[in-house]
Amino acid sequence: MELHSETFNPADFAWRGLTLTPAAAAHIHELVAKKPEILGVRLGVKQTGCAGFGYVLDTVTEPEKDDLVFETDGAKLFVALQAIPFIDGTEVDYVREGLNQLFKFHNPKAQNECGCGESFGV
Repeated sequence: MELHSETFNPADFAWRGLTLTPAAAAHIHELVAKKPEILGVRLGVKQTGCAGFGYVLDTVTEPEKDDLVFETDGAKLFVALQAIPFIDGTEVDYVREGLNQLFKFHNPKAQNECGCGESFGV
């Protein structure tokens, strides 16, 4: 049995980056205003759910060395370089659904989503 591995080289791709809607940028500003040590929000992916990957959000007090930073109206979105192949081109929004408010991700790389909306496949 032969094992093959591929090396991910960021220079081999034309990147679109990530964008924040005005609502998402405003919410990040609110988070930063409440806790001045917060620099922004980190978006990542993890293997989970029935479709393969799920989004992970966390606040950032100190950037990681491989973080890329996408900024909209002063609101900073940090993304680890290794997550980019899964979420490049994603628009991050902040919406109200009924009584809830939450971040929504419009990811052009997502080819399918599980029925509950918890995970996506690329």
